[in-house]
Amino acid sequence: MDLTALREEYTRNGLTRNDLEADPFKQFEKWFKQASEAELPEPNAMSLATASATGEPSLRTVLLKYFDEQGFVFFTNYESRKAQQIEENPHVALLFLWLPLERQVKIQGTASKVPTAESLGYFTSRPRGSQLGAWCSAQSSVISSRKLLEMKFEELKYKFQHGEIPLPSFWGGYRVQPTRFEFWQGRPNRLHDRFSYTLTEETTWEIHRLAP
Repeated sequence: MDLTALREEYTRNGLTRNDLEADPFKQFEKWFKQASEAELPEPNAMSLATASATGEPSLRTVLLKYFDEQGFVFFTNYESRKAQQIEENPHVALLFLWLPLERQVKIQGTASKVPTAESLGYFTSRPRGSQLGAWCSAQSSVISSRKLLEMKFEELKYKFQHGEIPLPSFWGGYRVQPTRFEFWQGRPNRLHDRFSYTLTEETTWEIHRLAP
């Protein structure tokens, strides 16, 4: 299949140095609010790239649940492939793609588990079905059929029918603490605007314009 004729011209906005906040977290918050106000589907969806100790890469989409100047938090099964790779190699990358706004944000940093109390706080806020789903899925493991997964769900639904559902010991959050951001705004003729924020040893952020 030849896709060479499939292309879009980006003409919505530009991005200058004067447009940028000095703090990349504030710049991200500004763009995230604009993506939310534009009613994009799941603006908190982000691609998460991990790699094993030998450098074997893996990529998937997860949902950002909250962020602050300490980092970006998502939740998962601690026995999943992504968790195994983070255990071997904590260096990860995130990508937010907001195509209708012709924008993307790339983030590099290190991932670490959040405290159990923090995972519990989020777990108890989830719908009951999602809580049961965390219990019944041995994420990334091979299963013979969907029927077995549904049977496990019903079994756990019956087991926990009374009272609160406890936090699984194998489930929780990760916080990605950034060392680098890149904000990308599409422009005509593929002359896109790109700005990087790099964390220095003095814990300040250096900002540079990058060639597209």
